[in-house]
Amino acid sequence: MDTVKLGIVGLGAMGAIHAQSVSDGKIPRCKLTAVCDPNIERLNRFSSAKGFLSVDDFLRSSGTDAVLIATPHYSHTALGIRALESGRHVLVEKPISVHKSDAERLIAAHRGSDQVFAAMFNQRTDPFFLKLRQLVQSGDLGAIRRVSWTITNWFRTEAYYQSSNWRATWAGEGGGVLLNQCPHNLDLFQWIFGMPAKVRAFCYFGRYHDIEVEDDVTAFLEYSDGMTGIFSTSTGEAPGTNRLEVAAERGKVVIENDQFLYTRNEVPMSEFSRTDPGRFSAPAIWDVRIPIGSHGPQHNGILANFVAAILDGAPLIAPGEEGIRSLELANAFLLSTFEDRSVQLPVDGALFEQHLRRLIASSTREKPEVSWAISDDMANSFR
Repeated sequence: MDTVKLGIVGLGAMGAIHAQSVSDGKIPRCKLTAVCDPNIERLNRFSSAKGFLSVDDFLRSSGTDAVLIATPHYSHTALGIRALESGRHVLVEKPISVHKSDAERLIAAHRGSDQVFAAMFNQRTDPFFLKLRQLVQSGDLGAIRRVSWTITNWFRTEAYYQSSNWRATWAGEGGGVLLNQCPHNLDLFQWIFGMPAKVRAFCYFGRYHDIEVEDDVTAFLEYSDGMTGIFSTSTGEAPGTNRLEVAAERGKVVIENDQFLYTRNEVPMSEFSRTDPGRFSAPAIWDVRIPIGSHGPQHNGILANFVAAILDGAPLIAPGEEGIRSLELANAFLLSTFEDRSVQLPVDGALFEQHLRRLIASSTREKPEVSWAISDDMANSFR
């Protein structure tokens, strides 16, 4: 095989973007041969590919080697499992599932398989975060003491939330800013700094919008090595901020406004504190400017890497199995709020799922139509 025959299931906002990129030849050695969506008008936009209204027909007759799943969140698990069971390689949009237990089911379906299973964590291709990860993993920053990430530039209007009845509902989306906007930030947080041992979070539901899910979150993370973190996000603040600050023994990194600023201590801070006789002195510093000119290939980079993994055995930038980590953080933040307590990781997936099902059952919002072939068990939650 020298070309991957790709099918895309779900032609909403992101699915259509991916389909257009492949159709325009932006992904080497990849051909869009099939698309699947219950909306025939969406199918007609990509008439050069074979169109399917149902997943059953798509899996039976599309003749594709691989599938990209870009449907509403709850269906990612069941569609991913079905695609893997059909023998196809699978790339899933974020999040890979809505909750940890579902993610474990999807990952189990891939276990032992030689199929490629990837997640659309496109921010892993961003040179800003690649450079920070390299500095952390190489030890150039020394021990990390504190990380603070404020991401409040996800501003969304009421019109955004009213654009579809599945948005910002427990039954349709399974969460708010943590499940929709922030999976990339949560993925980067754990990808660069690892998973915490414990979190305490404060999620506010419908603080800025007429929605039932969280649109404002502040969380405190504690790590087994003593590192601490603060993660704060909202869809209700304007103008917002996106500032990632890392305090480490050998200095401080700030990523903000398309700048990567590294202020390096000539002497590590704890060593200086122990050895310097001055009462108010501080380590001498260097201002290290790291020029970074772009944000990398993003979605197309992940797609190209997915194709290279299939054809060449290239290592994945974002293995699908790793998608459970950002999801576990989101679930932990919500669970901490639901139960008004600190939550140890790993999270009890079954406990979180119980909370989610109760929220779905008690919701007064209109239940979204089940347009995709999701599991009967989860479909019952919508009724």
